[in-house]
Amino acid sequence: MILWFTIVQVAVAVAAGAFCLAVGLAGRRPSDWSVGALALVELLLVVQVVAAIVAPLAGNPPTGDLLEYWVYLVSAVLLPIGAVLWALMERSRWSTVILGVAALAVAVMVWRMHVIWTVQIA
Repeated sequence: MILWFTIVQVAVAVAAGAFCLAVGLAGRRPSDWSVGALALVELLLVVQVVAAIVAPLAGNPPTGDLLEYWVYLVSAVLLPIGAVLWALMERSRWSTVILGVAALAVAVMVWRMHVIWTVQIA
């Protein structure tokens, strides 16, 4: 179940990143769709935060470095928020490109968090 949720998160983040990059490189300003795509990524990250808090209580502690996991999690949550705020203030094509890069960075962080939680040996 955790693997499927991670795959969905990564797929949504990559799709949002590709969409935002395509729109930005085409010379378009951030649209409601590009900001909304990153908002969907953020919604999945909020679910990840809740799961990270509840999972140890349910007997599923992480197998890797807890500090590294939480640093990735906090970064992954704050990065889309910062990118969206900047895009809404800037409203340039480059801010749309930044939205795409932020989403792709979050995809990498989410996969790394999955590896820390399930694969590594403490």
